Amino acid sequence: MNDVSALFRSPVQRAGQLLPGLGLCALVSGAAYGLEALEAHFAGRAWLEALVLAILLGTAVRTFWTPSRFWLPGIAFSAKTVLEIAIVLLGASLNAATLIAAGPSLIVGIAAVVAVALAVSFLIGRLLGLPKRMAVLVACGNSICGNSAIAAVAPVIGASGHDVAASIAFTAVLGVLVVLGLPLLVPLLQLSDIQYGVLAGLTVYAVPQVLAATAPVAAASVQIGTLVKLVRVLMLGPVVLILSILSSRARAKADNLAEEHRPRGRLAVHKLVPWFIIGFLAMAALRSHGGIPEGALAPIARAATILTIISMAALGLGVDIRAVAKAGRSVTAAVSLSLLALAAVSVSLIRLLGIA
Repeated sequence: MNDVSALFRSPVQRAGQLLPGLGLCALVSGAAYGLEALEAHFAGRAWLEALVLAILLGTAVRTFWTPSRFWLPGIAFSAKTVLEIAIVLLGASLNAATLIAAGPSLIVGIAAVVAVALAVSFLIGRLLGLPKRMAVLVACGNSICGNSAIAAVAPVIGASGHDVAASIAFTAVLGVLVVLGLPLLVPLLQLSDIQYGVLAGLTVYAVPQVLAATAPVAAASVQIGTLVKLVRVLMLGPVVLILSILSSRARAKADNLAEEHRPRGRLAVHKLVPWFIIGFLAMAALRSHGGIPEGALAPIARAATILTIISMAALGLGVDIRAVAKAGRSVTAAVSLSLLALAAVSVSLIRLLGIA
């Protein structure tokens, strides 16, 4: 009887340890949603999304108050496990049919832009003195889909909360500036509506931001911009998978594993790839083959968003603002130069493919 009691007591105790920190992260997330709603009400649109506000609010709380051990288990759980669950659910938003509809030349071009932008952004970050993990986060955020890419890549490469907070904070600020300034390139570069839509889809961070950047120009810009952006988001899966394999090999090398303990022949997928990446790809496959009911897609996407915001609040609560401020100049320069490089590569692709 005592053994049975102990069996049930352990999960209950574990849950009791997690609840305070989870509740705190949920509270910060609720405040972020409230601020986003106020932005939309008074400014007409939310310039800073709840995801960004959550990490900023969490960081602000941590600046004036250091959580005790009472809160830490739940905060750590939210920053890691909750984020991993969100990444799995994010896979349901990806559909391979989008790739087929876009056409082979544009798809190959988008993949090439992402690959080149990743390499150039990483190189810029390293030249500016950013640590490798921070440089990877900035490169992925700029090249793929901003905050979502940073959040998805962070656990794979073992990035710290400081790195994630700095990357998201500066990427978010620059993302707003891009939305405001990108339409000015239409007369400057003499872009057609379609050309501008492709440019917006290749450079703007989030799908809502693509809509905001293209709506003032033309309906055609909105349509092609959204399509290009969705195809660009599809690059997140392969990139995360590759980074996962590279990170696993790097850790094995750093730990100086004995030769007899190294994988021989066929590598075990579960050892190379984290469970949530396998889940992400499985969800994407299910969606592509009609395995997820259409009515479930919106609730799943909503759940993924909420869980991601809670995890960002947790990351903010674990951030020392002094570390973020110290990295400020280098990160700002890296993000800005990387974005300029991405825009240049994108314009080159438009000219190369002869998009009218």
